Amino acid sequence: MNEATPRQRKKILVVSAHPEPRSLNAALTTFAVEHLRAAGHEVRVSDLYAMKWKAAVDADDFPDHPADRQLGVMAASERSTLAGRLAPDIAAEQEKVRWSDAVILQFPMWWFSVPAILKGWIDRVFTSGFGYGPEVPPPYSEGALAGRRALLSATMGARESAFSDRGIHGRLADVLHPVQHGLFWFTGMAPLEPFAVYDANELPQDRFTAAKQAYGQRLDGLFTDEPVPFRSLVGGDYGRDMRLLPGAESPGTAGLDLHVHPQA
Repeated sequence: MNEATPRQRKKILVVSAHPEPRSLNAALTTFAVEHLRAAGHEVRVSDLYAMKWKAAVDADDFPDHPADRQLGVMAASERSTLAGRLAPDIAAEQEKVRWSDAVILQFPMWWFSVPAILKGWIDRVFTSGFGYGPEVPPPYSEGALAGRRALLSATMGARESAFSDRGIHGRLADVLHPVQHGLFWFTGMAPLEPFAVYDANELPQDRFTAAKQAYGQRLDGLFTDEPVPFRSLVGGDYGRDMRLLPGAESPGTAGLDLHVHPQA
């Protein structure tokens, strides 16, 4: 691995979500931080459990919201975001995202999704006026957070075949679609193919070594690998009703694959 030149040096935010500091996820977080720093990049870490991150959105997130007024979360978050009056922990995480050239989410897959604490980070940090809403560019395009790369690094107890096209759990791309497409691409970030460690409940040293080697290669390609080629909302593929126009897909394409460019 060659050290990055000044022009190539990037800023990377790693968000880690596992309660055990001796876990595989913690080890992968440590590896990623050390690997990226050794390559000359600047890295910040948000360890959500160590931070005791508050997961639930409530009125305390918006200090200026009147106590006697009904809480409409989207409207309140937009007012507070645009006024610079969000709760300090939210504002600090938004500053990290703005600072970054790439965001990496490291987590164990629990019940086919991210842990609640990471979902709460998403819910609270990506406010209206920051990640979406009428005051920022349209979603599913080069939107509010355009110019950033995004990578999911997930561990799961199931074997890889269970997340295949005929696997009982469904394709990994479909399971992670709400984050890949519904968070990253919705806000304008370019998501890469996820990195996954399967059968992770009991990982012998040889497989951990192999996993680190594979993860290192993905980290080396963080800014050069092609992102998932999701269609843009403003690229002419969708009608005013936000439905894909007839004939835009290749014959036989169905489901979530409709929203990926067919040339991919």
